[in-house]
Amino acid sequence: MSIRQYRPRSISGRSGARSRDLFLLVLTIASIGLQITYPLVHYKLLQEITIATVYCSAITMLVHSYFSYGFRFALTMGSVILIYAFVVEAIGVKTGWPFGTYSYDQTLGTQIFGVPVLVPFAWMMLTYPLLIASRRVSKNWGFIYGGMGLAAWDLFLDPQMVSAGRWTWKVVGPHVPYAPAIPLSNTAGWLFAGMGLMALLHKWLPREKKKSGSNTSIPDFFLAWTLFSGLVGNVFFFHRPGVGVFGALIFGAVLVPYFFSIGFGRPANL
Repeated sequence: MSIRQYRPRSISGRSGARSRDLFLLVLTIASIGLQITYPLVHYKLLQEITIATVYCSAITMLVHSYFSYGFRFALTMGSVILIYAFVVEAIGVKTGWPFGTYSYDQTLGTQIFGVPVLVPFAWMMLTYPLLIASRRVSKNWGFIYGGMGLAAWDLFLDPQMVSAGRWTWKVVGPHVPYAPAIPLSNTAGWLFAGMGLMALLHKWLPREKKKSGSNTSIPDFFLAWTLFSGLVGNVFFFHRPGVGVFGALIFGAVLVPYFFSIGFGRPANL
């Protein structure tokens, strides 16, 4: 055995892992930093912050999936989410199904068939963390859990974006509690569309994690941060306490089984 085959490999491996983790940390800090600035800016800068936040967060999740599960996993996941989200949104804008009647504002950037290119990347922000959570919580019914998570997340997302004028709804019938500008059909649409997306990801993505892959701390933090920022932002900055408390109760209830599982050390499925 030569020295070149022994120590340098170990040192190189540790160095590569540190570089990988540092890169993920920088992306995460940038994403969270952008979200923190959101309630502090206005007008054109707010528009740019919104767009930058979505892309930065989506890239963070994609890079984490690559480091943890490999290139094929990341490529498949990214492709499925982006294509599925675009098709569902395009159908939604055109027909009003499954979310209800709505339209996007031009401030979200370039649109294709009435859907901003940005929007499918927004789906990726929480789909990947919820995929990890759903696979840990349930081996066979994770797609239901994941769909519930996406629908619960939207209780924060839609009021924020509607208030900023990023999209508008035609409300017919009952509305989301504490959000009269958003029809209840949107929550139902997110639930069923989310379950469909999660079912595809569960079917097509392997569960095996790379031995040298990153742990789930960053996706887990994104879930916890979404709960915390949704509550604090709506209560203290956006003057929507009902939205904040209601969204936190629903999203928090969805997350409890996952974080309970982590805390009590049940072996992960993913």
